[in-house]
Amino acid sequence: MNAHVQFLGSTEVEQPKGTEVVRDAVRKLKFARHIKKSEGQKIPKVELQISIYGVKILEPKTKEVQHNCQLHRISFCADDKTDKRIFTFICKDSESNKHLCYVFDSEKCAEEITLTIGQAFDLAYRKFLESGGKDVETRKQIAGMQKRIQDLETENMELKNKVQDLENRLRISQVSSSPAGNVTVKSPSTDIFDMVPFSPLSHQSPTPTRNGTQLPPVPSRSAEIQRDLFGAEPFDPFNCGAGDFPPDIQSKLDEMQEGFKMGLTLEGTVFCLDPLDSRC
Repeated sequence: MNAHVQFLGSTEVEQPKGTEVVRDAVRKLKFARHIKKSEGQKIPKVELQISIYGVKILEPKTKEVQHNCQLHRISFCADDKTDKRIFTFICKDSESNKHLCYVFDSEKCAEEITLTIGQAFDLAYRKFLESGGKDVETRKQIAGMQKRIQDLETENMELKNKVQDLENRLRISQVSSSPAGNVTVKSPSTDIFDMVPFSPLSHQSPTPTRNGTQLPPVPSRSAEIQRDLFGAEPFDPFNCGAGDFPPDIQSKLDEMQEGFKMGLTLEGTVFCLDPLDSRC
């Protein structure tokens, strides 16, 4: 929807919602318009462009975007039930994170514009859910589980290193306690197949040979895990949740979810409460 309206301006408000909040903002900006008119200044006209991507305030001739209000940042929208011209909405500024109240004067179509903003908000929220926004909480839980797994793996590695260190100390103490000159090197015992049994603490045996030819070394397991046959890192289901989105996109999704959760309040109210308003 596109509509040409007069833009009274915007002013900072303390709360994201509330009839009294917008009523005070409208009165303030109406008074400012009255002062401008008395000084011979004209109220600027703008083009209002409403879609599921937001509410844009454009300069009518050049189409330059003066303000771009994303729908998930709009929390309150109201129109004047007596004047039929004045409507307003509260939007959280993307840079300062302050709540700003925008006030407009339309050609008796304020209610239609506020309803259009409400419909656009509803459609944008549905689109957000369909595009994966509903998985934001699940992704957060997966990220937490991944962090816990990583902490447990680190703790397990530290315990393994401690056990290895204790075994090395015990072996050194046994060797040092033996009488001098009586230390004999025992050959490792063999099994029924005359093979040395595997021990994780035993030193790596020399590379076996076949017909006098040395066999190629067996690649370490760590190298296999790092790269596959084609030089790419293998898929790991425990590393595909939180890394789906870069941090900036993830924060944007979180922000959109918070805004849509707050919801948009549409309300019809009365802004003209004193004689000054009727002259504006």
